[in-house]
Formats: sequence, structure tokens, C-alpha cells
Amino acid sequence: QVQLVESGGGLVQAGDSLRLSCAASGLTFSTYDMAWFRQATGKEREFVAAISWSSVSPDYADSVKGRFTISRDNAKNTVYLQMSSLKPEDTALYFCAAKIRWTMRYNYWGQGTQVTVSS
Repeated sequence: QVQLVESGGGLVQAGDSLRLSCAASGLTFSTYDMAWFRQATGKEREFVAAISWSSVSPDYADSVKGRFTISRDNAKNTVYLQMSSLKPEDTALYFCAAKIRWTMRYNYWGQGTQVTVSS
């Protein structure tokens, strides 16, 4: 059974940094592309960042480019999202997602971790 468990969320002030973690189990982590999505209250879920199984060419939403960094540690079955220069508009529930490499759809999701940025 595949499980994705996010952690690291919290309440921070604008300009602060935060690192989210997502621990994966029940899958061969090194063969999965990983991503972070977020959903703010009253808004649709949106893409934040993705990293391929080979860690080549991470991808970012324009709204976080230059502030967020996605990385992975295959030895620990964990993907990270380092967030810096946080803004109030980054406030959302952040989800980790996984898909088998070379496929299109993310088919495994975590429960999410809340990030709240105060101004």
C-alpha cells in the first residue's frame, strides 16, 4: 500500500523559510516522479513543483520560481520542498504526489500539511 506522509508545515511570518518533507512508503521510490501541489481555501489545487525520478530538470510554478526548491533523497524515500521568502499568498494546504515515471497522471497523494504565512 502506497503511503505519502507530509510534514513540516506551520505558521510563519512573511519572509521566513520553511522546509516540507514527504516520506513515501510502499513503492519503489527511485522509479517515481514526485511533486508538490497546494490548495488555498476556496481555490483549486495548483501545481507547485516537480522532480523526476532521475532528479533532472525540476519544474516550478512561476509563482514560486526562485523562492522554492524541490529535492529528493532516494535513500530516504523522501522528497523535500524548501520554501524561502514566503508570502501570505503562499498560505495553503500543501500536498505531496507521486506518479510512476514516464506516465502522465499523479495517482498517489498525501493528506497534506498546512502552511500559513502571516503578513
